[in-house]
Amino acid sequence: MEVKPVRPDRSGHPAGAPRLRGPLTPVLVTGPSMAPTLRHGDAVLVRPAGRPIRPGDVVVAVFRTRPDLLVVKRAVRQQDGGWWLRGDNELVTDDSRAYGVADVRGRVVARYWPRPGLVPRRAL
Repeated sequence: MEVKPVRPDRSGHPAGAPRLRGPLTPVLVTGPSMAPTLRHGDAVLVRPAGRPIRPGDVVVAVFRTRPDLLVVKRAVRQQDGGWWLRGDNELVTDDSRAYGVADVRGRVVARYWPRPGLVPRRAL
């Protein structure tokens, strides 16, 4: 599942995924891999800093093998200095099973549109 910043990064960085800025960054979710937790078209708030990531958190990350793609997935475990990520939709495999370890850019804290609410952490 890909995410796109609601306010695009205008920093002029030519390569790589957009950077997350500010204490909370709004991003738009695209794709089905996090259904039913998050759906295509959901707008969420991401905290780039704060408490350390824990297994079960929903995060925004960049796969090391796909540095141009910003994704939203669930953190499973730390591995090789990064995180192993999985989507909540078991039928879609565009996660660490296909792309390997990812570097987390931030933690998804809330969905603000269309169904406002906290994004639940899930025990794994």
